[in-house]
Amino acid sequence: MNHKALHNLSYGLYVIGSRKGDSSNGQIANTVIQVSSDPPTIAVSINKQNLTYEFISESKVFTVSILSQDTPLSFIGHFGFKSGRDVDKLKDVNYKPGETEAPIILDHSIAYLEARVINQIDVGTHTIFIGELVGADILREDEPMTYAYYHQIKRGTTPKTAPSYIKK
Repeated sequence: MNHKALHNLSYGLYVIGSRKGDSSNGQIANTVIQVSSDPPTIAVSINKQNLTYEFISESKVFTVSILSQDTPLSFIGHFGFKSGRDVDKLKDVNYKPGETEAPIILDHSIAYLEARVINQIDVGTHTIFIGELVGADILREDEPMTYAYYHQIKRGTTPKTAPSYIKK
């Protein structure tokens, strides 16, 4: 089987935020989809090893900050290749708490979605969290970062915890 065929699926690049008590965290994800329009419902796939997984599992809330095409690799790397267990990812990052108190990233974001978890599905290394939207807005008009653009133009890499990671 040629796993590279999966690279032809269309993805975006997002910062997924959540909270646990008074703490907040965020991580890069490429797997967010709209699954329903009435009620507006989205799904995100999160690796069970990630701190954000723990936060979403406990608080049952998450945000999706949709990144712009001009987002620097250093910003993506900050949220994608570092652990919130080791660094405060929100330090020196512009964000605001949403209705659920989960962080909405403002830096390099063109829009955001905020959801309360209504279901979750175990899919091996990841859990798919399904959330009904409680908030959404456009922050600025710009092109969203696609995963293809991230790889082909920015020459970005994929962490081992991403659902689209393919072992070399």
